[in-house]
Amino acid sequence: MFILQPLISYHLLMPTDTSPIRPDERFDQARLQAWLKDKLPGADKPLTVRQFTGGVANLTYLLDFGEQQYVLRRPPLGPVAKHAHDMAREYKVLSALHRAFPKAPRAWLFCQDESIIGGPFIIVERRQGVVVRKAIPPEFAGIPDAPQRMSRALIETLAEFHAVDFAALGLSDLGRPEGFISRQIEGWNKRWHAAKTEDLPIMDEVYAWLKAHQPPSPSPTLVHNDYKLDNVMFASDDPGRIVAVFDWDMCTLGDPFSDLGALLTYWTEPDDPPTMRAIAQMPVGDARFWTRAQLVQRYAEISGRDVSDVHFYHALGLFRLTVIAAQIYIRYVRGQTKDERFASLGALIPLIARAAQDVAARA
Repeated sequence: MFILQPLISYHLLMPTDTSPIRPDERFDQARLQAWLKDKLPGADKPLTVRQFTGGVANLTYLLDFGEQQYVLRRPPLGPVAKHAHDMAREYKVLSALHRAFPKAPRAWLFCQDESIIGGPFIIVERRQGVVVRKAIPPEFAGIPDAPQRMSRALIETLAEFHAVDFAALGLSDLGRPEGFISRQIEGWNKRWHAAKTEDLPIMDEVYAWLKAHQPPSPSPTLVHNDYKLDNVMFASDDPGRIVAVFDWDMCTLGDPFSDLGALLTYWTEPDDPPTMRAIAQMPVGDARFWTRAQLVQRYAEISGRDVSDVHFYHALGLFRLTVIAAQIYIRYVRGQTKDERFASLGALIPLIARAAQDVAARA
């Protein structure tokens, strides 16, 4: 099965973010090209495939046909948690969301025939710009206030996304907002017990705290479910302008504060303990970035929402991150991926759990 959307602009990351495909994540490129040949403009030309190096879950590839380039996204290798890495969901979201939220890349194709590359996949447009990971990129190195501008753009874009009228886009059936946070707590706890490689009593304590301290949720919005600095792309000439938001396979309807909590989870400040710096998905030790409190304050100003329970959502984000790390690590332990980046996660898992407990204790 495939679905084709009208074509516009181009796609996701920069060539410097790509490398040759990792050996265990290769696929039959000739078979893919044969399948794409009459479905995408330019796909009858010779194909070169490279792999995007960022990210640790879904696999993302650059499809280069010369004058035309596309991005292919598929789930990671091996068994994955139910409802995770959902390409059909990502396609559904991206085929509609770009109309109201242009920072979402447009989806062009969805294929659920796993015989093509070994799993379902989507093809989306390529966006050009800068993704900020562990260091300030060269494009912004000479801009003293670049971190402040990125901070502001990041939180304002989140508030903009949460203001999208999902019903007008036909996305009212994307999720079940009622009981969203309760299901998050129970679901991540269940995934923890399925993925853990050893018992960790702290996780049981944090789970019990979350159940006992769950606040009432505001009116539902679209929820990205993995919103952080390295999941957005900035204009190469302007660190204050976001041109794309990525990784939509977990997008749903629910409590918008879960996105805010996730952002705080991956954020860091110069005086954070080593664990918080280790899990940060951003440059570490740069005091020019906004603090978590500044992010929260700006979100409250734009959205008009009461943010007094934000520590609960921060703790939930860390609980969730512990489970995500465990899910990735157990795939490495089982040999389902040979990506050596994942070898160190075993030691990090209990430290993230401790960070969740520390945040809960401060709430």
